[in-house]
Amino acid sequence: MHSDSAILALGVLAFCGGLIDAAVGGGGLVQVPALLHALPGHSLATVFGTNKLAALAGNVSSIFNYLKRVKIIWRLMLPTMTSAFVFAFLGALSVSLVPKAFMEYVVFFVLIAMAVYTFAKKDLGRVHSNIQCGRKEIWLGIFLGGAMGFYDGVFGPGSGSLLLFIFVKYFGFDFLNASASAKLVNLGTFSAALLFFIPSGHVLWTIGGVVAICNMAGAVTGTFLAMRYGSGFIRIFFLLLLLFLIGRMGLAIVSPT
Repeated sequence: MHSDSAILALGVLAFCGGLIDAAVGGGGLVQVPALLHALPGHSLATVFGTNKLAALAGNVSSIFNYLKRVKIIWRLMLPTMTSAFVFAFLGALSVSLVPKAFMEYVVFFVLIAMAVYTFAKKDLGRVHSNIQCGRKEIWLGIFLGGAMGFYDGVFGPGSGSLLLFIFVKYFGFDFLNASASAKLVNLGTFSAALLFFIPSGHVLWTIGGVVAICNMAGAVTGTFLAMRYGSGFIRIFFLLLLLFLIGRMGLAIVSPT
């Protein structure tokens, strides 16, 4: 049994995770540790499965709000989403084959590089470029979507933030459009992961439902803030999140417990 106070604390953290995830990605770095603390008697797979259920609910709610304001480049997004979906499922299947410690080191240094680059490029992501979405961009989207999908299936933390940076850096999106596009890709990766976790019985539906509702409320709030204050706000929020992720992952690497 879970105490009311524990459920309340989990709900508050799920709200925060949904808010962060809707605006800049990376909400899993808040929500997963909260679930680990609240579900000490359950396997890591069950924690991940329950988290994916809640994250998918928040993701869907934020996408509907973004679609009202952001013009999606479907010619690029559909193949990118499909690639991410396929490789996320393959990543989930091969999760035991990829050393998590190795992935932590790789992502840790990638986050540092992203933070330095974004801070140095003051105008990065402030203006949305009307890119020519040709064959080259589509194949790049398929490749990067597949790589991020596989990462999300194998490990996951920070995938939304990595996707946001990819759309800003490689496709010329502003932060608002990049955030909306990252949510669409995560829609595919979360769905693929659940196709693995649900049949294997690794989803706690009651806890997952409570966390999902709170995550959705946070996602609606995060989407509102992102659209209300625009790309400048998301850029600052993104940099703050990167610093948080770098600090958190750095501590996990130095003091693994």
